[in-house]
Amino acid sequence: MAKRGIETLVGLFVLVGMIGLVFLAVKAANLATFGEAGGYRLQARFDNIGGLKPRAPVRSAGVTVGRVISIKLDNHTYQGVVTMEIGEDYEFPRDTSAKILTSGLLGDQYVGLEPGGDEKNLAPGDTITQTQSAVVLENLIGQFLFRQAADAGTAEGAAGGKK
Repeated sequence: MAKRGIETLVGLFVLVGMIGLVFLAVKAANLATFGEAGGYRLQARFDNIGGLKPRAPVRSAGVTVGRVISIKLDNHTYQGVVTMEIGEDYEFPRDTSAKILTSGLLGDQYVGLEPGGDEKNLAPGDTITQTQSAVVLENLIGQFLFRQAADAGTAEGAAGGKK
């Protein structure tokens, strides 16, 4: 009888552990929002969203204030339209700017909000007009290499002209 009770306790312990691991995996993957309150939606248009993904955080001063809900392409302007849900506890001035930033050198991308100084706040459904697109590492490397090649070509041309 005691053996059966121990087996039951071990089974319950394993079950609770598995539930905890599933909960941790879901939270780590940003697949669910357990206990988070609703909010209001804002949009921002970017020329290049880089590797930004839905469910990416929206941060202001390093504090997560919301999440990216969806990313679509505007067929007329060919800009990426990012829809964000901001927590109802947070309000931002109408002249707030949005940037796509990266956590660390090669980390995930997120939307950073920098509040402006306007006395009126953004309303649900408003569009943030001041935006800065993502910095794409491949483009920076390409520009650097192109500049180095151009400088090398100029140096060879100057040396050839002095002969």
